[in-house]
Formats: sequence, C-alpha cells, structure tokens
Amino acid sequence: MDKLERYRDIIEHALREVVRSTESAETYAAANLRDKAVFDRRADSYLIVRQGWDGRKHINNVVVHVEILDGKIWVQEDWLEDGITAALEAAGIPKSDIVLGFYPADVRPHTEYAVA
Repeated sequence: MDKLERYRDIIEHALREVVRSTESAETYAAANLRDKAVFDRRADSYLIVRQGWDGRKHINNVVVHVEILDGKIWVQEDWLEDGITAALEAAGIPKSDIVLGFYPADVRPHTEYAVA
C-alpha cells in the first residue's frame, strides 16, 4: 500500500472512531445531535459534520476537516477536545507530514508540525 492510500485509510479510521465515540455521548443525545463522517477520496477531503437540533436552533457545523494536499495531511478545522492530530500521530503519521492549516502561515513554523 502506498503512502497516499495509507493516509486515506488512517484518516477515515480516525474519523469513524470519533463519530463512534460521540454516538453514545449523553450530551449529544440530549441535544438531539449526531456526528456524521463524510469522505471524498477523489478530492482527498474528509469531514465530520455535526447535525441536528439544540432546542429550536438548527445545528449543521463542520467539526473536523482534513485534506491531503501534496502528500501532506492538512488539518483545516478541528473542534475536537483532544484534536484529530493526536489520533493521526498515534496511527503513525509523522508530525512532518501534518500541517495545521487553521493557523496562519507565519504561525506554523512555531508549531511542532509541518509548515506546508
């Protein structure tokens, strides 16, 4: 399996695990919310979307957005308490292949991750 396919599999597995863990969370059930993983392998774009109703307020938010661009994993959005990067690293993806895209380019050199 090549690197790109491996990264795709790791991202999908990590996002499925996040969704699985929120399915049983009382907070989400009480608020009538659900998390949904959305994968687009052609565009190499992977999401977790939170949908539902919190009282009379409709919720439809991106919780996590990860892309693969030029062989690196770009974390574009990450509202998870522990962060998706921890799961990616635990699965063997080196920090040098993870870009925290939600930070401005001038801030990225000060992180432990890739700048681009």
